Amino acid sequence: MLNLDFSKQVVIDSNQMDWLSSPSSGVLRKPLEREAKESGYTTSIVVYKPGASFSQHNHPLGEEIFVLDGIFSDEQGDYPAGSYLRNPPGSKHAPFSKDGCTLFVKLNQFSAHDQQQVFINTNHEPWMQGIGGLQVMSLHSFEHEHVALVKWPAGEKFQPHRHFGGEEILVLSGTFKDEHGSYPARTWIRSPHMSEHFPFVEEETVILVKTGHLPID
Repeated sequence: MLNLDFSKQVVIDSNQMDWLSSPSSGVLRKPLEREAKESGYTTSIVVYKPGASFSQHNHPLGEEIFVLDGIFSDEQGDYPAGSYLRNPPGSKHAPFSKDGCTLFVKLNQFSAHDQQQVFINTNHEPWMQGIGGLQVMSLHSFEHEHVALVKWPAGEKFQPHRHFGGEEILVLSGTFKDEHGSYPARTWIRSPHMSEHFPFVEEETVILVKTGHLPID
């Protein structure tokens, strides 16, 4: 198992990681947390080289994807950079990329009751006003879990706060900061239930955020 002690904070700059092979030629990955090498609870950065494909496979407890660059595809369509996908428990597909792409992928982390299939091209969705100068784009909510994009204007600071049910962040652009460190684009941060921090930015920064989904014991 890798990074599955949810009582501990994990910070990984994926830019500093090496790509590892997968069962499919041309598909490489950087594991951030995983239960087993090819099954179970998994979070990874995944790259498809041009022309790479993966054989049809099932998602026993769902699959969540954010396309970081390039165009990701399956038999249902093409998903450009900025696309957010949720394939519910029990779904299956045969993904590929004609010209190559990079993805943030979470596997087998859904509630069995979360059966909504989601496709959002965030390039075409409006931002909503959040607290202070923040702009927010809600992507999905189910029970206590909430997923959103948050855009921070340059110089923005947020009040210290706690994370009920934890918080998970992938920095998409800019540099996210708090009193503990500085986190460039492609940094992944997982903070446990009731953890606290004082976040801020110096340059415009966009983050993908998930809250309320981690164990509270």
